[in-house]
Amino acid sequence: TRLEEFQTLLYASHQKGLLIVLQGLDTSGKDGAIKHITMGMNAQGCSVTSFKAPTQTELEHDFLWRSNLSLPAKGQIEIFNRSYYEEVLITKVHPELLISEKMDPKPNKKFWTKRYQDIVHFEQYLHRQNFEIIKIFIHISKAEQKKRLLLRFEDPKKHWKISEGDVHERVFWKQYQKAYEACIESTSTKSCPWYVVPGDDKKNARLSISQILIERFKEMKLKYPKLSLKDEQNLKKLQALLRAKS
Repeated sequence: TRLEEFQTLLYASHQKGLLIVLQGLDTSGKDGAIKHITMGMNAQGCSVTSFKAPTQTELEHDFLWRSNLSLPAKGQIEIFNRSYYEEVLITKVHPELLISEKMDPKPNKKFWTKRYQDIVHFEQYLHRQNFEIIKIFIHISKAEQKKRLLLRFEDPKKHWKISEGDVHERVFWKQYQKAYEACIESTSTKSCPWYVVPGDDKKNARLSISQILIERFKEMKLKYPKLSLKDEQNLKKLQALLRAKS
């Protein structure tokens, strides 16, 4: 209910756009969290973009290009299910993917430092343009991930969710942990901090995410538009006209 009220205020004030970035390994609960936090929101003012493997067209552009296409307008909320951060996560664990981007498949430390800087500069630019960015990493344990994957095999209604990649990527668990650690440390700033939410308890994770959003909405200090004296006088005339009519 409170998120719905803040969304209405965001739309009415029309001064800022809100980008929510959700990151997490497979089965961390991103989809469930999105469903939970948008349950009371107006669908006209909120949309979700899920970032899968880049298309050939997207690979022909810079790594931030496709994210720009999905940014929210002023007064709108956009949720990224995964994001441009995959370019310093999955590509760091699997640098061979950089070949399709026409980049060196054996990048050095300087390459990743520059990519972190590009992301920070991108977010700072958006912040200066009156866009708020809330970045949340849902962190689950390896044991909990295994438990959730096995449950998918046991429930026929969830078989469609199973992919070979979900199982095979567990081999790179330590590499992903290191990649996330370096990413969060290098891209968390005062204006665009990272929030790490424990995800083994789904209900608690969703509550924590909702609370983070509410606190950030408060910090935005949004206000309903204040009408000019001329507009207020016009409203009174319209009100009187409406009352006079049958």
